[in-house]
Amino acid sequence: MRAIERLDVFYDELKRIHKEYFPDWREFQLFYNMFSDMKEDPFFWETDKALEYIRSYAEKYGMKK
Repeated sequence: MRAIERLDVFYDELKRIHKEYFPDWREFQLFYNMFSDMKEDPFFWETDKALEYIRSYAEKYGMKK
């Protein structure tokens, strides 16, 4: 079984990125836009790869305060 703490790491970072780069976007607006931009299926991604993608997306499209 995977370490359950990974969920806190993931959601805390997602929350930070959402507030910092996309503060005006609704939650599913962020998800939809990120998924629409993906070039591969993220179904089997581990937490580190998912966060890497989210950070990259934020740097590319976000409006950092």
